[in-house]
Amino acid sequence: MMKIVTLFLVAISLLVVVVYFSSVSDGSPGFFVDEASIAYNAHTIAQSGVDEYGLRFPLYFRAFGEYKNPVYVYTLAAIFKFTGPSVFAARMLSAVLGLFTAILLGLLANRITRKRWVGLIVFTVTLLTPWLFEISRLVFEVSIFPALLSGFLLLLYEASRREKWSWRIAVGLGVLLGLMVYSYSIGRLLAPLFALGLMFFFTRRRWRGIVLAWVVLGVMLFPLAVFSVKSPGALGERYKFVTYVKPGDTHAQIAIRFVKNYVGNLSPRSWLIKGDPEPRHHLPGMGSLLVGMVILAALGFVVVLLRYRREAWWRFILYGLAVAPIPASLTLDHFHTLRLITLPVFLLVLTVPALEFLSADTGPRKGLRRAVFVTLILLILVQGGIFQRQFQTASARVDAFDSYYPEVLNAALIQPERPIYLLDKTPAAYMYAFWYSTLSGLNLSTFQRANEEAPPPAGAIVISHELPCTNCEMIIERGQFRVYRQK
Repeated sequence: MMKIVTLFLVAISLLVVVVYFSSVSDGSPGFFVDEASIAYNAHTIAQSGVDEYGLRFPLYFRAFGEYKNPVYVYTLAAIFKFTGPSVFAARMLSAVLGLFTAILLGLLANRITRKRWVGLIVFTVTLLTPWLFEISRLVFEVSIFPALLSGFLLLLYEASRREKWSWRIAVGLGVLLGLMVYSYSIGRLLAPLFALGLMFFFTRRRWRGIVLAWVVLGVMLFPLAVFSVKSPGALGERYKFVTYVKPGDTHAQIAIRFVKNYVGNLSPRSWLIKGDPEPRHHLPGMGSLLVGMVILAALGFVVVLLRYRREAWWRFILYGLAVAPIPASLTLDHFHTLRLITLPVFLLVLTVPALEFLSADTGPRKGLRRAVFVTLILLILVQGGIFQRQFQTASARVDAFDSYYPEVLNAALIQPERPIYLLDKTPAAYMYAFWYSTLSGLNLSTFQRANEEAPPPAGAIVISHELPCTNCEMIIERGQFRVYRQK
């Protein structure tokens, strides 16, 4: 019987994988400016080992007044070395990272329960979870974070089963924590918190391994420390604009706002109904999490409290769930998908004890538990299928991804005047011209950046972003962009 169930789950999993990759090229027809920046810098690294500013193999990539984290950029650069720059290759990287996340969490579920079918269910649920799926359609640094965290949890579970940690395990844990630091801004806070959580595993025979993991993390933090000394405040520049913590605020005011945000980030309404209000991060019409998955995670939470609260591994999972919302709770944005990206990973891990409990052959109300189990799995599959259908048939989020820019660029390129001037209200939109021109094989000398202090000369062709056109001949307007001839 179990062989038939396993074969059925394998078939479902393969079907979900096919659906998962079917929308890689079509899910977001545009390419947002942050995606363009990441991809363009990955291309320049692949070509000549320098970023857009000519810095050779930088630790962080300067972009629009902030800095992009290096792990994703260098990973994409390695791919571009073989494929050349393309939107498809970039989006495929994020999709493959999402698949790796599902594989790692499925392996973790299998190791915990020693039941292959549980691993297959967790693998499938991970791929169907809107939160993780939508991140896997974006060329953002955060796309690599769930895979790193899942790998860390898998290795940590293996370590939890051993009385003494080998140096390989300790180094592996430290390296994965270090990679989190350089993967996304939340990692600079969460990685040290996860490292602190290793104290749950402290014993007389493990303490050397734990200390070694901390030492490895400390060594990996050294380049960050050097960068911070050479460029003080650079990495925290964007935080100043997204945080509610301002000079003059009292500790009580900050604490009240933090608690309010923290509770809001755990809101079932946000999880199950609304999701992230930013359309670039989340397709409106459904929550960011599946109802069946959340019910399983809630049941798993109760099972852990009642049965496994003395086990270091499950204490760490509860601890991880508790600290996951902290970075997002320090910012102004409501339910920010990217800064909360670790939440769905811990919730998926908590589905494992629930699946084991509902499928147990012993204990009271076996029939009822089996009925609940089947109902929740069917609910997950149906809602996950509905979400996939909505995602693949939804109207293009044109404004969210500025997908009209190629039309704007082409309207400028067909004009004979050179160079074409790029006049941006914010120092970001120029990157669209750089990226799309790179895809077309155009020389960047075609363009000249301008500003209001040094405006384009009379007769010049201008691509303007969010700036009004005065004394000019309009050629085309699309969204925030316009092409005109300066008079």
